[in-house]
Amino acid sequence: MDAISYLDRRSKLQDYFDRTANDAWAKLTSDAPVSGIRATVRAGRDQMRSSIVNRLPEQLHGKRVLDAGCGTGALALELANKGAHVTAVDLSPNLIELAKSRIPESERKNIEFYAGDMLDDAYGDFDYVIGMDSMIHYCAKDMLIVLEKLSPRVSEKILFTFAPSTLPLELMIRFGRLFPRKDRAPFIEPISYSKLHKSINQSPWFVGWETPFTQLVSSGFYKSQLMELKKQS
Repeated sequence: MDAISYLDRRSKLQDYFDRTANDAWAKLTSDAPVSGIRATVRAGRDQMRSSIVNRLPEQLHGKRVLDAGCGTGALALELANKGAHVTAVDLSPNLIELAKSRIPESERKNIEFYAGDMLDDAYGDFDYVIGMDSMIHYCAKDMLIVLEKLSPRVSEKILFTFAPSTLPLELMIRFGRLFPRKDRAPFIEPISYSKLHKSINQSPWFVGWETPFTQLVSSGFYKSQLMELKKQS
């Protein structure tokens, strides 16, 4: 991994979510009314979260799950309610505090929240790792190596999303760059599914793994593709 580019992008993401977008993100992930564009993003995220949960066993008792980039904790809570022990990590301390404030302490007994880097070895090993929209700001090369660094710590599956390289998404990104810089999120990095799939298949870290499932979720301004990496038994 290009450590400089990765750390630079990670720093920009933390700054964005902690300073620029904290209020907007809090509203987007709540039940509060939002604009038409943000409503499509909210609906898309809800659909993606449901798709991820559907790729996991109905009962997760005794399973350890890393929610890498947990945001405001909606997915972590859903997994914990299925019995999983969830390690919920996000770069943004503000989002971690927001997640804690939204989830009653009585419902957090199976969730451990941390503000930090999802790649930190200190979090241990897991049955499942989930990265919902937490890697979409990284280039394909860095995304692959993030997955490679996580792979030795996973016994069953990695479920992650990426921004698919499509004409509609490219046009939306260009449109977004017309807004003043202070209002922008860090750039999303569109990635070709075929190239990413090929890179994973060629990686020595993923010998003995398969990619049995992928799904594109498209809801207005939300375009994200789920990929499943499964360790062969």
